[in-house]
Amino acid sequence: MKILLTLHEYLDPNSGAAGSTLSLGENYTKQGHQVIYYAYDDLPGRMSLRSKDLVFPEFTTCKILQVLKEQHIDVIDASTGDAWIWGSFLRPLTKKSPLLVTRSHGLDHMEHLERLEDAKLGNMKLSWKYPLYRGSIQLWEIATSLRCADAAFFLNHQDADYAVNHLGVKPDRAYVFPNGIPDEFLNLPFEETPPNPSIIRIAQIGSYVQRKGIDYSVPALSRVLAKYENVRVSLLGTEPPTVGGGEALKVQADFDPSVRDRVTVIPYFIHKTLPDLLKGHQINLFPTLSEGFGKTLIEAMACGLATITTPAPGPMDIVQDGQDAIIVPFRDTQAIEQALERLITDRAYLDQLRRNAYATAQKYSWQRIAQERLTVYEKALAKRGQR
Repeated sequence: MKILLTLHEYLDPNSGAAGSTLSLGENYTKQGHQVIYYAYDDLPGRMSLRSKDLVFPEFTTCKILQVLKEQHIDVIDASTGDAWIWGSFLRPLTKKSPLLVTRSHGLDHMEHLERLEDAKLGNMKLSWKYPLYRGSIQLWEIATSLRCADAAFFLNHQDADYAVNHLGVKPDRAYVFPNGIPDEFLNLPFEETPPNPSIIRIAQIGSYVQRKGIDYSVPALSRVLAKYENVRVSLLGTEPPTVGGGEALKVQADFDPSVRDRVTVIPYFIHKTLPDLLKGHQINLFPTLSEGFGKTLIEAMACGLATITTPAPGPMDIVQDGQDAIIVPFRDTQAIEQALERLITDRAYLDQLRRNAYATAQKYSWQRIAQERLTVYEKALAKRGQR
């Protein structure tokens, strides 16, 4: 098959959605298929990121028309919102059009609801610009792209159910596929929990933004650091690379001065180095408020870390409370602190969660997940009589 993968981001292998898209494409290629990518990298360099956000569906439409004029394409697999113009208006005019798939990397409508909740609670202030596009028109574009697709791929069941019940996606076109992790993250040597009272290391991986729950995790981490001298904290991937730097100091400034020397901040890292960065760590704190999947969650589990997370849609499809993770309520600093203390003080329970998390992670092979998605392509094409 010839497959066009589109994404409204730069194709950085070290970022979340872009890394997943590239991994999908690589595994499609390994299984004998031809893949074409289209992303922000292909737009004029002089355009600002905001401009690219706004006009990417129009550019995607032009790209689809160009590709279809030059060659036969079997599948257009576009991230949410990318292909709504072509799918709604031009596709009906195209003879033997390709299969159209809309691929979600986390349903924006779910994040929107969490933003509104935080604003209601007074935990954040939405910009006056937010309702003008991102909180309205963009959500409509995304819903339209899901409705006009032959198949809609979601990362978790809550996103899929919402799309069917509230956005008008047909149930027989909604599929749930998780993300995977690279082969080099699978079957890593398991690092035993050190005996008391050795150093315990806690990692929090992801952007240092409100959506990732930092308003609630940082106070909990600060109190745990103050109480336990043998605890160390690492915050990884807090920011993309920027000119001038200074991100690490900004993050450390949110911690009490008395514990800052035990807080390590690595703003940006090469994805394949994550297992090395997590060596010596036993706990992964993932207090997200909205998450389509949580790739760093499963990657940390593959590295043998016990997880503390929230009942966000993505994590709830991955872990079970008390089995391979501790699930704490949203926006609950005290619950985070209590969960951390339990793992720090109960080494037997910590070791149990670590081993169970490690076992759970081994199921998430990109090769298997890519094959499952390809099977849906094949069945849908066969149904339409194109293959």
